[in-house]
Amino acid sequence: MGLLFKTIKEEDTYMGINSLVNDSTPLPSFFFLTNMSAVIATLGLLMNNVSVIIGSMLVAPLLSPILALTLGFNIRDGKLIKRSFKTLTKASIYAIIVSLFTTILFSYFAEGVTLFGDKFNTEILSRTEFNLLFLLVAIAAGATTAFARMKPELNDSLPGTAIAIALVPPLATIGIMLGATHWVFAFRAFLLFLLNAVGIMFGAYFIFHEMGIHQKKKVAERAVEKADTKLEKMKEEHEEEQIENTIEKLSEDLGIQKTKKKQREDEENKMEKNE
Repeated sequence: MGLLFKTIKEEDTYMGINSLVNDSTPLPSFFFLTNMSAVIATLGLLMNNVSVIIGSMLVAPLLSPILALTLGFNIRDGKLIKRSFKTLTKASIYAIIVSLFTTILFSYFAEGVTLFGDKFNTEILSRTEFNLLFLLVAIAAGATTAFARMKPELNDSLPGTAIAIALVPPLATIGIMLGATHWVFAFRAFLLFLLNAVGIMFGAYFIFHEMGIHQKKKVAERAVEKADTKLEKMKEEHEEEQIENTIEKLSEDLGIQKTKKKQREDEENKMEKNE
């Protein structure tokens, strides 16, 4: 085991930490991918099509905030923990809401699903069942992903672990079950999502600990500060652009009003001269 971790270079660790922090930054693109993944997963579940469901797993970026949260616990960084947990929670809620509306809109075309009824297809029902084996899969996949993130040449293996870990499909199942008012099944799907997330964290924490990531706290802190500064700058630029657009619109409206006022004055003057 010691020889395995000696193959990880120092610069690879720095790159891995920076990449993990950047990928878990709550950018609009992050939430867009999460929402699109939820749409794909929901439609795949309604269609009872495993290929479409697998596609949603490849699109979803939820692994990154879970690994960043694990990294925060490993280096005991409260800011990173809070940041990652907030991003994960927000993205999960968005995914459930998107799935709920997708279900309401397209359930009529679903295969083997009676909304507000008791009939569901096998792919949906499988996301409401869980046992110890699911936890073991999540732990193994979490360990694999954490190791691969710190070795750039192993990044090709990441899609495989994303498929092995079902994160978005359970969230989509929650939305489907909420749409069908099946609260118990919705709660069971939530437990499956939670089980997978906890398993990933256990596996990733062990790998990060063995790698000695806790000694790279300063690297993570600088990465978080840099990523958050970039995000704040984007927000400021967006707000400035909105203000400029508002001022420009007001100026145009004011110009139109002045033109109309001048036209009325000219018409009144013309009428007075005619009289």
